Formats: sequence, structure tokens, C-alpha cells
Amino acid sequence: MLVDLKLGNGYDGLIYLAESTRNLRMIESHHHVELELNLLVSGTITYVMNGRRFTFSPRTLLWLFPEQEHQVIDRSDNAQYYVAVFKPSLIERACHGATYDGLKHEPGKQDEILSTVLDPKSFDLICKTMDSVMDGSLDPDVLNREAGFGPASNFRFEHRDPDGMNAGLHYLLLLCWRSQLTGKKTRDAVVLHRAVRRALRILSERDVGQDLEGLAKACGASKSYLSRTFHRQVGVSLSRYRNSLRLARFFEQYGQRAQQSIADAVYAAGFGSYAQFYKVFTQAYGVGPRECLASKARR
Repeated sequence: MLVDLKLGNGYDGLIYLAESTRNLRMIESHHHVELELNLLVSGTITYVMNGRRFTFSPRTLLWLFPEQEHQVIDRSDNAQYYVAVFKPSLIERACHGATYDGLKHEPGKQDEILSTVLDPKSFDLICKTMDSVMDGSLDPDVLNREAGFGPASNFRFEHRDPDGMNAGLHYLLLLCWRSQLTGKKTRDAVVLHRAVRRALRILSERDVGQDLEGLAKACGASKSYLSRTFHRQVGVSLSRYRNSLRLARFFEQYGQRAQQSIADAVYAAGFGSYAQFYKVFTQAYGVGPRECLASKARR
């Protein structure tokens, strides 16, 4: 799914600190024309891309190149990681020497998530640089709730000093790439079983109403084998993964139609009942849906 990050003409990219405790919800498999950079501060974060699972730990710097289809499928409860994106026009202006040729990969040529573990000194420097670039941005709660959530969102990134932020992104891009070249490369991909890849693909295509037996049959496996293998390879249970997708779709459905009721959005998202939705929602966000949505509307 192609996601339009809706960056205004005055912005060469964006940056924010993603935090599980601020209720960053799951995002479906997607890609975008911008280059994305993540730096993990604490906890763990797990991506799936090209039939492989990648789990990253603190001080890991990772790159998602334009048109690489990727998805965050799990985060630890204490996960914090910087997210920065850079427009192609910024990369073109900023990168001239041979040192930075690797930032200009043609779409689809990068088969894995490029990453490196930074030494403590480089990690501290980049974190301080990112904090400086973020100074003047939107409230962290707003960014965690809204940034990057696709065509149904009306969110627009803002910064009180776009010129200063753009200059900071320019420097940050070059600094991080030099650190990538000198850091310790990571190679921790898990190749997913074909049944697991098939399940991920079916669920990403919004087949959320299918029961486990039907999903397993479509994947050419038994229910027990699919559930067990999915949990072992992906790192989260199949039910937790499906519910994360359903929550993301609930927010999308509810945001699309101003007159749509919560119940309508619940069933459109694939939940079997309101009771099931309420249980999943409160487990994920710590409050009921009406309280959460009312709080969101007031901000």
C-alpha cells in the first residue's frame, strides 16, 4: 500500500520520537516515496519485509528505502525509537560525493532492511542531533497518534521553524549515513514459512472477517500449525496481530466518515462483536473507546 505522508512544500521531511506508551497504533504494510530512518532508543521493534522478520534492539540505526514495502508488527511496551523521513529532493540536493551513493538505491534493489548497531558515542551524538531538529515540532502525543497513518488521516506535519528543521534534516541524513558505513552491521533476519507469509498477505488485504480455520485452509496448513509457526516466527500471536490490524482499521473507518457510529466502524474493521472490540481496545490503550475518542477530539 502506497502511503502519502502529506508533507507540505515547505518541508523536506519530518522527525518525531515514537513511543509505545503514547499509544502508537499498528500500521499496515506500506511503502512511501520518502527515505525512512529509525533509531531505536529502548525496547525492541519488529518489522516484516519481503517474507523476513527483523527484530531490532537499542542503538540500532535502520533504513527503509523508497518503495520498500514494510510493516511494524510488534513493539515492546517500553519501545522508543526516532522516526525521520527525507524527501527524494533533499537526498538529491544533499548527496553529491561517492560516500553517499548508497542513499540513492533504485527502488526495489534493497532486499533487506539495512541496519547497524551504533557505538555509544555515535548513538549519543545522533540522539542529541535528533532532539535538536525536533525542537519546535508538534506535541509528541499528536505525532504518535497521527503521523504516517495513511490516506484516511487529515494530519499535516508542522514545525515552527521549517527552514531550521530542513537544515537539521540535511545534516542528520549525512551524519547517520557516515555512522552506517562505520557501524557494526546486523544480520538477524528470520525467513518466514510460506504459510506465515501467506497469512500476512491475506490479512493485509483486509480479509479480517475470516475465521482461523478458513485462514489456515487458505494458507495450506492446519489451525494449530499456523498458529504455532506464526507465533514462533513473527514473535507475536496470530490473534494479537489480527487485533492490532483491526484496531488500526477501526481508527481509519471511524475517521473517514464523520457520521459513522463507533459500532459501524467496529464491524467494518472486522471485529465479531462490540464486546470483543471493547476488550481489545482497553487492553491496548488502557481506557475505553469512547473516553479515548473524546480525548482525541478535544486535542
